[in-house]
Amino acid sequence: MYKRFEELNVWKEARKYKKDIHELVKKFPRKELYVLTNQLCRAANSITANIAEGYGRYHWQENIQACRVSRGSINEILDHLYTALDCEYITQETFDNYYSRGRDLERLLNGYIRYLEKCKNT
Repeated sequence: MYKRFEELNVWKEARKYKKDIHELVKKFPRKELYVLTNQLCRAANSITANIAEGYGRYHWQENIQACRVSRGSINEILDHLYTALDCEYITQETFDNYYSRGRDLERLLNGYIRYLEKCKNT
């Protein structure tokens, strides 16, 4: 069992993704500062924050629910990436990279959720 949320591989990977999302939006037009940029950063922050919050609940079901919120934030980012692509703020290559990484993170998070469900049932 992990002693701190910082030891969780899913949290570490989500932290890297969050950092990269924050770097990506620096290239967006200033007019998006309080709209798309803000929404992407908030969703990216939500992923790690909810993993940490769930871990700190010390209850399997609450931890699982917080991870589901994180999963929703990942999908929110994926939708915002489509908007950025459609508005030509990012290239198809950049979109493909961030989209693929988001799906990889979602799979990792789903694995953690499955682990928590097993622990809950034993």
